[in-house]
Amino acid sequence: MTLASVRPRRVAVLSVHTSPLEQPGTGDAGGMNVYVVETSKRLAERGVEVEVLTRATSSDLPPVVEMAPGVTVRHVTAGPFEGLSKEDLPAQLCALTSGVLRAEAAHEPGWYDVVHSHYWLSGQVGWLASERWGVPLVHTAHTLAKVKNLAVADGDAPEPLRRVVGEQQVVEASDRLVANTSEEARQLVDLYDAEAARVVTVAPGVDLEHFRPGEATLARTMLGVPPHAVVLLFVGRIQPLKAPDVLLHAAARMLTLDPSLRERLVVAVVGGPSGTGLLEPTALQDLAHALGIADLVRLEMPRGGDRLRDWYRAADVVAVPSHNESFGLVALEAQACGTPVVATDVGGLRTTVRDGVSGLLVPGHGADAWAAALTRAVASRSALSAGALAHAAGFSWSRTADGLLATYRDAIGDRLAMPLAVAR
Repeated sequence: MTLASVRPRRVAVLSVHTSPLEQPGTGDAGGMNVYVVETSKRLAERGVEVEVLTRATSSDLPPVVEMAPGVTVRHVTAGPFEGLSKEDLPAQLCALTSGVLRAEAAHEPGWYDVVHSHYWLSGQVGWLASERWGVPLVHTAHTLAKVKNLAVADGDAPEPLRRVVGEQQVVEASDRLVANTSEEARQLVDLYDAEAARVVTVAPGVDLEHFRPGEATLARTMLGVPPHAVVLLFVGRIQPLKAPDVLLHAAARMLTLDPSLRERLVVAVVGGPSGTGLLEPTALQDLAHALGIADLVRLEMPRGGDRLRDWYRAADVVAVPSHNESFGLVALEAQACGTPVVATDVGGLRTTVRDGVSGLLVPGHGADAWAAALTRAVASRSALSAGALAHAAGFSWSRTADGLLATYRDAIGDRLAMPLAVAR
């Protein structure tokens, strides 16, 4: 491959702690899984072969699965198949790395042109694979320990030192660091001393063909929701970081201010326990009972496809009360369906939600502030819906894939130029 032809033929995508085949919304599966699926498919459409390597979590899984034309998922055996959480995986990094290197060894030399790692655990594996194969390492953090530790949710634990150190090592080893937003790019430079020239901002996208407006009454009929209900929706993993409890407290406060709302209010939570939320799997139900709104709260298991789209269409407002988000794909999916979003004024949500246009940003997590914002969003739904559609239209997975492809080319070009620079 020459400097004039640096288009990657094959990319090894590392997502070792969670498979793109898993349903987002529970366990360790979330927005990152959606990101890997959608960008891999779009890269394949551009003629780049993508192989996603992830840890096998069952002996029943086939070694290789075709996820889409040009995209395969390879299950790497590392440690016991079941019973390991994300927090247990640092102890399996040697086994994961060995499995990834063995997968490459089954191909002819020079099989991959780029390694793209997702999350710090994959970055650790990618660091060694990149050195062994002599190809660039492109890394997307998705979340950063130092940022999370600046705003730890009640009931959550701070990220451990081993992750902070591991992330720092990956930052230093990477040829390119892909940030979701300009704010995340700044955090990489300010908190991790990343070289600004190696940090590239590439916004995630949304499937605008799938997530699009539809008839709310029809969606409510499909879901068994009364046609004239006021529907507040949370979609995501149930854990302190995502803060679904904030929505419940806000809903209870809304009823205190307007008791007549009880006849119409539906608080829908679509997701499953994750992270430290697994320690108290019934915490949200218990809170609903304590607040006296258990009869208004509807808990749904994680959904994808048409079912998830129906929930977005059925909702008056989608709440994203996270303590931290590097981007917030749920907010973007909701807006693409024409549903306004009320979100915490933090991190990537400041990019994903255009305050006062496509939704509202709320400082902090106080019940009064959230109740006021949700009430205002419901009252202004028509205007905010138009803004939500316009804002979401500025994002697409095709644009994300184009940005990643350009990043791969630059990283490969820099690697190829290294011997030339030394020779001069």
